[in-house]
Amino acid sequence: MNSHATMALARRAAVLVLVVSVAGACSKEAAAAKRVVGGRRFHHAAVWAPATLTDVQGVPIADLKTALSQRLAGNAPEGVAKDAWQHTKALYKSLGDTPLWLTSDGVAKDRAKDLTDAVLGVSDDALRADAYPVVELANALNAVKTAKPTAEQLANADVLLSSMYASLGTDLLVGQISPKSVGQSWHIDPKEDDVDSALVHSLTDTLARGIAEMRPSDAEYAALQKELARYRVIVAKGDFPRVPEGRTLHQRQSDSPARIAALRERLAAEGLTDAGTAPGDSSTASAKKATGGSVYDAGLADAIGQFQSRHAITVDKTLSPETVNALNVPAAYRLGQIAANLERYRWLPRNLGDRYVSVNVPAFSLTAFDSGEKSLEMKVIVGQQYEDKATPVFSDSMEYVVFRPYWNITPDIQAKETAPKIAADPGYMDRENLEYFSDGGVRRIRQKPGPKNALGFVKFLFPNDFNIYLHDTPNHELFNKDVRAFSHGCIRVEHPVELAQWVLGWDAAKIQDAMDNGKDNTTVKLPKKIPVYITYGTAFMRDGQLSFGNDLYHRDDKLVKAAASGAIESPAAKAALEQLRKITTS
Repeated sequence: MNSHATMALARRAAVLVLVVSVAGACSKEAAAAKRVVGGRRFHHAAVWAPATLTDVQGVPIADLKTALSQRLAGNAPEGVAKDAWQHTKALYKSLGDTPLWLTSDGVAKDRAKDLTDAVLGVSDDALRADAYPVVELANALNAVKTAKPTAEQLANADVLLSSMYASLGTDLLVGQISPKSVGQSWHIDPKEDDVDSALVHSLTDTLARGIAEMRPSDAEYAALQKELARYRVIVAKGDFPRVPEGRTLHQRQSDSPARIAALRERLAAEGLTDAGTAPGDSSTASAKKATGGSVYDAGLADAIGQFQSRHAITVDKTLSPETVNALNVPAAYRLGQIAANLERYRWLPRNLGDRYVSVNVPAFSLTAFDSGEKSLEMKVIVGQQYEDKATPVFSDSMEYVVFRPYWNITPDIQAKETAPKIAADPGYMDRENLEYFSDGGVRRIRQKPGPKNALGFVKFLFPNDFNIYLHDTPNHELFNKDVRAFSHGCIRVEHPVELAQWVLGWDAAKIQDAMDNGKDNTTVKLPKKIPVYITYGTAFMRDGQLSFGNDLYHRDDKLVKAAASGAIESPAAKAALEQLRKITTS
């Protein structure tokens, strides 16, 4: 994800407009229309419409349409998911219940080849090729190569091509795996109903371009695809070299030459530099010779620091057990993580908005975007690693900024944490600036505005079912930590003044005055709502480098296993795809 948009941190076809409704209305109006695919607007015209046919290879169009209707009334082709089959039927209905891949001479070879080429490359998106009717389509295309194919054979080939297209398009637009099936606590609507419109739009485009535009267009998605390819090579060669377990090493300490050599080899496999052994560094070379290469030197410590920074480990440059465990995570698992996060991107809407905020929980980061460009980045503190405090994945729109807020302690926190402290220490309420208040007849506790307030001097509200918001904090020292999961679920921001400037358009002095001297609990409505996406991306790019976040809530466990099979083609899938390639190119 861009690490923030991230896991795109929120999900597919946002506002999809159907330009082409039936075959007869397809051409002139669609050609002039602005095109929207997956919520993104395009200005190139529709270039294709179903052919006007009297017959196909001697089969009358009336017979062919009857066979087409009968085939669509039957069962889905083997391997085609229920939702893709429904999208296939909707595609025909939108385009006049007429053949979509046939000309008077038979199958339209160029468009069929564009489709099969796209399917041949699905592993580049970590999609499973065996999810598509590859073998069945190959057999159907072979059948219609005869001099006199039947109406049923032609209809079957057309429907299989459409099923393949609908299956691929659906996977690119909303993902191949259901978030609910792999325990993601994902609450962003994939807008499955809008896929039909996107499929029509892309089919009426130059097909190769139309298919390409259905996948996420994020630069980070493309960067993760490149990392997927790089890790495939590593996995094909075997795995990362393994680092033997042993005692924690600090810089300049010694260990067995074999362990140090294994560490150097492991770091080199990931492209991490070893500054202490740079060419021409005679002092280091002499030290290595004298010690037999057994010293955990400055170069190794620096490289370990880089590794820790990229793997959500506290950066202390020591070879700790936690660091060794991370070094020894199999390359195949890392490949699966990359595949999993490409899938998370496909769960996000295509159009995140002109201005939006994205929080990537495992990266402990917030990014604000304006017109597709990063405007602001900062660290965040997220929910603790407990089920009732974990920050969920969802999206909503920021509407208000509240300066000098009260913190209304939730009933759960009041019962479990605050009330016992008050009972044990009568002076606790005064010391922590707490007071009782009535909420619908219920006696609640809140913290008054001021320097001790847990929300700091400003909070950012995007009303949602989870009661999650962004806010300041009096504990800014926590941002110095590399792993920042300390909250009760809400998200603390490192630079609240800068964020308030960005969302309100005020200057820094006005923001600071509202925080320091303004009226308590002052609510300011934003000039325009700003989408906020709370995402969960455990593989992302940071400063041009692949990084793996802290899987705080163990949401990779099931998803990585499910997504890994798409990262590397199975031998059976390769064979089937090769058979299809030969048929479409002959």
